[in-house]
Amino acid sequence: MKIVPALPISLLCLTAGYLCAAETAAERLQTSAAVLTEVMQAPDKGIPQDLLDKAQCVVIIPGMKKGAFIVGGKFGKGFFLCRRHSGVGWSAPAAVRVEGGSFGFQIGGSETDVIMLVMNQRGAQKLLSSKFTLGGDASVAAGPVGRTTSADTDLKMHAEILTYSRARGVFAGVALNGATLRPDEDTNAELYGEKLTNQQIVMGTVKAPPAAERLRAELDRYSSRKEPK
Repeated sequence: MKIVPALPISLLCLTAGYLCAAETAAERLQTSAAVLTEVMQAPDKGIPQDLLDKAQCVVIIPGMKKGAFIVGGKFGKGFFLCRRHSGVGWSAPAAVRVEGGSFGFQIGGSETDVIMLVMNQRGAQKLLSSKFTLGGDASVAAGPVGRTTSADTDLKMHAEILTYSRARGVFAGVALNGATLRPDEDTNAELYGEKLTNQQIVMGTVKAPPAAERLRAELDRYSSRKEPK
C-alpha cells in the first residue's frame, strides 16, 4: 500500500492564504456590507435590534471557509468596527483573521458568513488583543434570532460575545467555541498603506478608507445613536 505523506503545515497555511487572497480587502469590505444588509433585512430572522443597539463592536467574516482539504480546518478574513468614544458613529474597520471553531450544523466544504456582536468593553478589549480564543479567553454564546430578544435568552445576555452564522441561506445563532481571532496586519497595510495595529485603527483617529463607506453607512442605518442634545 502506498503511503501518501501528510502535507506540511506551511503548505496548508499557504493554501488557506491563497484562497483568502483571491479577494481584495476592498472587495471583502463590500461583501461584508452586503452580508450585514441581507441579514438585517430578513423578516423576523435577523439580529435582534435591541442587541445590535447594545453592541460595542461588530465583527463580520464573509465567506469563512471550511473544508477537508485543509484537514478539516476553518479560516476566514474579515473586519470589525467599534462605536466611537462618544457613542456616536462607528470606527474605521480593522482587519482580523479567524481560525478554527465549532460550527455545529454546517456541512464540510461550505462557506459560512459569520457575524459577532461584542457586547461590552471587556469583550472589546479582548478583540483588540494580539490573539484570543472564543469560549476560552472570552465568553461566547449563540446569539438569539428575531427582531427582539425575549426572557428565555437572558442567560445568553451575560456572554461577552454573541455569534451568528449563515450558510446556504440559513441564519442562526451558533456558538463558535474554540475559534481564534487575531489581527490581520497585512490587510490593514493594504487598506491604509501601512501596518497599523487594530488598536490604532479602532481607538485612534484613523480615517476610514473609501471602500469602508458602505459598511459604516449600513451600521449607522441599522444602529445609529443620536448626538446628545
